[in-house]
Amino acid sequence: MRTLKLFLSMLFVFFMAQARASEMKIFTADEPIQDGINVVDMSNGFSDIYRKLDGVSWSGKNIDVAIENLENLNQNIHIASTDERVVMVWRDSIIANYPKPNERDWDAFGEITTALILKLRGVDEDLRNANDAEIYTAVVDSIMRGIDENGKYIAPKKVGFSNDNRILTSVGIEGFRDERGNFRVTGVYRGSSADTAGVAVGDLIAEVNGTLVSDIADSALATMMSGMNSGTLKMTLLTPGGQRHVVVRRATVVLADSDVVFLDDKNGGVLQIIVNKISDNSVAIITEALSKHRDLTGVILDLRSAIGDDERAAAKMAGLFIGNKPVMRIVETSRDEMEVVPADASVTDVPVVVVVSNMTRGTAEAIASAFYENKRGVLIGTPTAGSARIASKIQLENGGTLELMNKSIKTGEGFDIDGRGVFPLVCLSNIRSSSQQNVFFLNVTNNDFNARDFNREPDINPESVRAGCPVITSGADEDLLALSVASKILTDKKVYNNLLDIE
Repeated sequence: MRTLKLFLSMLFVFFMAQARASEMKIFTADEPIQDGINVVDMSNGFSDIYRKLDGVSWSGKNIDVAIENLENLNQNIHIASTDERVVMVWRDSIIANYPKPNERDWDAFGEITTALILKLRGVDEDLRNANDAEIYTAVVDSIMRGIDENGKYIAPKKVGFSNDNRILTSVGIEGFRDERGNFRVTGVYRGSSADTAGVAVGDLIAEVNGTLVSDIADSALATMMSGMNSGTLKMTLLTPGGQRHVVVRRATVVLADSDVVFLDDKNGGVLQIIVNKISDNSVAIITEALSKHRDLTGVILDLRSAIGDDERAAAKMAGLFIGNKPVMRIVETSRDEMEVVPADASVTDVPVVVVVSNMTRGTAEAIASAFYENKRGVLIGTPTAGSARIASKIQLENGGTLELMNKSIKTGEGFDIDGRGVFPLVCLSNIRSSSQQNVFFLNVTNNDFNARDFNREPDINPESVRAGCPVITSGADEDLLALSVASKILTDKKVYNNLLDIE
C-alpha cells in the first residue's frame, strides 16, 4: 500500500511538471509568425541573452529586474515579475498575465519577453510599426539599462558609413540641417571620434562649442566637422534618451585611435600625442613616434577625449613612460582586486604633461592617475569623468554583442576613480587669460604656488572640485590653452619640477 501511494505521488508530480511545462510553452515552430513578427526567432534571441548573462555578475540584480525594465519602452505600462506571475498593466488595465517560468528556464523567459512585446504592440503604435530588428534592438536596450545603466547592445551590423580606407580629417559625421536649423545626423563613420563618443544616426546636434548650430553658417559648420587639421568640438546632442554633451575631435578616421604632432624647436622638439581611444593601435602609433623622435624636450599626452576599456592596452601605453609599475586595479563584483602592471621597462624618460577633461573616461583615467602617482607627469586640464569602468563583452548567437560595464577601476595604489575621477593639479579653466597665466607661472617659479591636491583627499566631494574647476565651453579655446600651458611647463625645467613635487 505504501509503495502504491509513493508511486501515485511520483506520478502526480510528473504530470504536474508536464502540465506546467505545457503551460509555459507559448509559441511553437508550427506557427512561427504572429502579428507580423517571427516569434520563435525573437524568443530564441532573448533566451540566448538571458543564458549568456547568467554567466556574469549583474551587481546583485536578477531576471526580474531585466524583465520589469521593459517599462522603458512606454511610459504607460507597468510590469511586475513576482514569484508566481509576470503581469503587464497598460494604464489601468491588465493586458498580459503569465505564469512565472521556473528558475533559469531561459527558453521560457525568452518566450515570456516576446509575449509581452506582442501585447504591447497592440497598444503602442511606434512598436506596432517597427520591424523585427528594430523591436529586438529596442527591447535589448531596455533590458540592458535594467541591468547596467551604462550597458549597451551592439547590433551585428552597426549603422554607419565605411571610410573605404580614405584618409579623412573629420569628426566622422554626415547629416543635414532640419527646419529649425539643427544638424541631424544621417551617418557616422566607423572608427571615427563621433563613433567612439556614441553619436548615433537620428541625433540632433543643437550646439557646437557653446554656440547654437542654428546661428552657425553652413560653411563654418562644414569647416568644424571636416577641417584641414585636428581640433576639438564640444557638442550638445538631442537624442531619444534626452540631452547629451559629447566631445569629439577632427582626426584622421583611418588612424583615429591616436594622432601625433611633432612641435619642432631648437632643443629637440615636443611631441603632442592626441589619444582618442586606448588600444593596441594607439600603443603602436605612440611607440613608433617615440622611436622616431629620441631627442625630445617633452611629451604632451592629450587624453581629453580618450576612452577605453582594454586594461592590457592601457598598461602598455602607460608602461611606455612609467615602466613596470602598477597602472590600475580591476575590481569585479564579489571578486578580489586584480593588479595590472606593464610587462616591459619604459622607453623614454622625457618630461610629460598629461591633459585631461570631463570626457577622459575608462582606462584613460587610470593612465592619468598612473602618471600622477608615480610623479611621472604633470596633470593639467579639468577633472575627469569619474566613469572608470571596464566592460564584459558577451557575444550573441545572432552576431551581436552585449556590453556590461561591470568592472570598476582603481588607481595603482588602490584609490577609487569610478564615481570620483582624477583631478588635475593645474586647472586650465582658472588660468585662461595671459595675465592669469603669467601670475600663475610666476608663483610656481617662486615656490608660492599654494596648490591643493584633491587626489589625496578621499572624502572630498567630487562635485565641489568640478564646480571650482569648471568645463571649458569652447573646444577651440581649450585646444589653444592646453597647448600654451603644456608648452610652458615643458620648456621651463624649474616650473616642471616644482609642479611635479607638489605634495
